[in-house]
Amino acid sequence: MLLTALIVLPLLGAIPLLLVRDGNAREIKVWAIMVSLVTFLVSLPLWFNYDPDSGELYQFVEHHRWIHLQGLRANFSLGVDGFATLLILLTTFIMPIALLGSWNYIKERQKEFYIAMLGLEAAMIGVFAATDLLLFYVFFEASLIPMYLLIGIWGGENRIYATTKFVLYTVFGSLLMFVAILFVYHKTGGAHFGIAHLAEALQRCREADPLDPSHLTLGQEIWCFWAFALAFAIKIPLFPLHTWLPDAHVEAPTPGSVILASVLLKMGGYGFLRLVVPFFPHAAALYAPFFMWLSVTGIVYGSLMAFAQQDVKKLIAYSSVAHMGTCLLGIFSYNAIGIQGGAYQMLNHGISTGALFLLAGMLYERTHTRMIDYYGGIAKVVPVMTVCFVVVTLSSIGLPLTNGFVGEFSALLGAFLAQKDVHSCGVWYAALGGLGVILGAVYMLSLVKRVFYGKVLRQSNERLADLSPRELGLLLPLLAMIFVMGLQPSPFFRRMEPAVRQFLTYAQPGVDFAKARKLHAHGTALARGSGNPDASGTGREP
Repeated sequence: MLLTALIVLPLLGAIPLLLVRDGNAREIKVWAIMVSLVTFLVSLPLWFNYDPDSGELYQFVEHHRWIHLQGLRANFSLGVDGFATLLILLTTFIMPIALLGSWNYIKERQKEFYIAMLGLEAAMIGVFAATDLLLFYVFFEASLIPMYLLIGIWGGENRIYATTKFVLYTVFGSLLMFVAILFVYHKTGGAHFGIAHLAEALQRCREADPLDPSHLTLGQEIWCFWAFALAFAIKIPLFPLHTWLPDAHVEAPTPGSVILASVLLKMGGYGFLRLVVPFFPHAAALYAPFFMWLSVTGIVYGSLMAFAQQDVKKLIAYSSVAHMGTCLLGIFSYNAIGIQGGAYQMLNHGISTGALFLLAGMLYERTHTRMIDYYGGIAKVVPVMTVCFVVVTLSSIGLPLTNGFVGEFSALLGAFLAQKDVHSCGVWYAALGGLGVILGAVYMLSLVKRVFYGKVLRQSNERLADLSPRELGLLLPLLAMIFVMGLQPSPFFRRMEPAVRQFLTYAQPGVDFAKARKLHAHGTALARGSGNPDASGTGREP
């Protein structure tokens, strides 16, 4: 019942807040932070007791009857593989830090704010823990509600525009995915919504006789693939579906930006790992080069847009577009090192970008502006903050010994070694991805120089307060993880290995399909060159 406890604990912790008056601000904050800390402590057995050598696809498995009606069978089924284990731990690790970072930031409707944050934590854990597809979808949609409130109520001046755009984008993709979920459920016989069961059942449907009603045609698979892929591409967000993200980050309160960058975006990458490629391997292999090109385009575009920004939060938001492009680049490389690098980079991004948004919020609390040109020369005024910002910046640009280096190097190496039967441009993927790393150093180091170094441009900046013990305390765990994950990545990679092997097993039919298409196209070209149209067969699909 560990996974159920992780989902229920934040919800139970939110109930007493309903009974507290708004005037008891300190008690509300302390209680919410304590609930999130207890949730983190309860999640630690996921790290210590997860056994990558067990041979089981899912561990900590729970199975409870949920919806059992005629024609509809869904269960409250939970379990974790290596990917889910690390993402749940990231969620429970980041949440108390984000809540502690809101101590002075949230001044109105504090009770409602902390209820929304705890509800959001429960939904995010549910997304990563669900092994029933309908349950996954319920948690996936439920996470929208608290985030909508966080931006819409506690956001900036344009919060209504930003939150409406965020919800419209996400709901549009989610509704298409829901239609595809119902189609997949019907096509596989309607036994139940178990994710592993559906993946295996879809493989049987592909292998069925073409005259069998259960046969899954390539056209049907492609339609379902795009319905799922669009929902998760919006969530990542992948270029050119990223336009909601800068507005949402700029208008969201600092804790909302931290959770959005650290955890919510990871649902998109997790969806590709857990659902899109395992369910639809033929279509995924067919369109993998397209997604790789979109990823490298997003890396370069996000980096250039970040360099052009004058707003600190918007710069960090565009850097997220670039970093998440690197994650998807690794996932679609179709080799173990690339997939592990892409998944690891999701964790790295959660740590480093979460810390950057916290530091941006601390600057805003002191100056009430996010404009980069307002700052300058404050390193001597706030030396501790400067050191923290520089360390996180070095992590973000992938300096060796930091977590960012391990993730980016692995993902780019995977892109360079991309599966030859699926891709033919691995060198170009790696080269353009590497260009994004160089551009990342340009815009992040430029940000550090403009904010912290040079002459003090305004007298008011000479009186800025350095980090308080509370602020330093919430940054230290993030700084520690930057070096722990940079110096000791093997425990994280080892926990991901069984999930990566399973992912490649699910993806193999797509690789074989792509190889057959290439051979067929090559044979057709040879036949045309020799003037013998029968040398390559009739031109039918292999």
